[in-house]
Amino acid sequence: MLLTPVDHPVLGRLNSRVAMSAMTRGFASDDHHGNSSIGSYYTRRAAAGVGLILSEGIIVHPSADGYVNVPRLHTAAQADSWRPILDAVHAYDAKMFAQLWHCGRISHPEFTDGIQPVSSTNIAATGINRQNNKPYGEPRALEIAEFPEIYEHFVHSAKLALAAGFDGVELHMGHGYLVDQFFDARINDRQDAYGSANIENRCRFGLGLLRAVVEAIGSNRVMVRISPSRMMGGLYEWQDMMPMLAYLLKAFDQSGLKMLDVSCANADYYQTSGKVIRAIRPIWRHTLIGGASLSLEQAETEVAESRLDLVTWGRALIANPDLVSKFRDGRPILAFNDSMRDQLI
Repeated sequence: MLLTPVDHPVLGRLNSRVAMSAMTRGFASDDHHGNSSIGSYYTRRAAAGVGLILSEGIIVHPSADGYVNVPRLHTAAQADSWRPILDAVHAYDAKMFAQLWHCGRISHPEFTDGIQPVSSTNIAATGINRQNNKPYGEPRALEIAEFPEIYEHFVHSAKLALAAGFDGVELHMGHGYLVDQFFDARINDRQDAYGSANIENRCRFGLGLLRAVVEAIGSNRVMVRISPSRMMGGLYEWQDMMPMLAYLLKAFDQSGLKMLDVSCANADYYQTSGKVIRAIRPIWRHTLIGGASLSLEQAETEVAESRLDLVTWGRALIANPDLVSKFRDGRPILAFNDSMRDQLI
């Protein structure tokens, strides 16, 4: 079931139910373009049978950046750099979505062309930024009047993505980045209608963003990633997680969203996103994507029992470009190790 072609109601014909999770790699050119190395990296996964590729995070505007040598989708030239990559991926009948990304306060002016990072708050993230070994930059809390400009950055990137040949876009609303900084009551300390006082307020910014992108490119081209439960120095979950999910998913549905990616990053599925998926499956009847750490047998069970429609793998696909064909042939799976971070295998 997992490894055979499937006709998906939104995505169309897929080579398999295997999805490549979006993972930051940092191999873009200095001008934040895609390149032949990135193209070969994705094409190898498509050739082996991955049904849907979710791209590494692609920054929607220079002020949204926070990482070294990650791609951007802000100029026509940056979009054009993805055309040969997408042509190669599509030659193997795989689909590919661009993950659109705004880092918010998980940044530093060194990565935003000198612009002060923005967030739901003016309090900097704790710890040291591994990208430059400095403390995270002090953010500026966004004014409500600025929200339409942020939404337009995403809309502009979404339009560029489709023009370049991406099959759709994934809005990154997880992992502590900008939208998640509004969702998370421990970070969002606002006292206005977008603040932490209640669930509706914390969801308002992300829902406004979703509606803007859906209105611009259509709901069938949009996916959302959330990470309500993940490992971050221990188990880290949204406060009021279940009532917040109930509210958010109803609003997602009303906005026309049909595809949801529940991510746990590098964490045990059953302790994190698997728990969330079991809770929300009864109230979310559209496409649901997740997995990350599952064995083939566990993934088959999640699909057979209608919890997941597509199953994501991340690190396993970094270590094994031919993961799907290895699954099909019963060959051993190479374990991921940290040295692979610096390679495009």
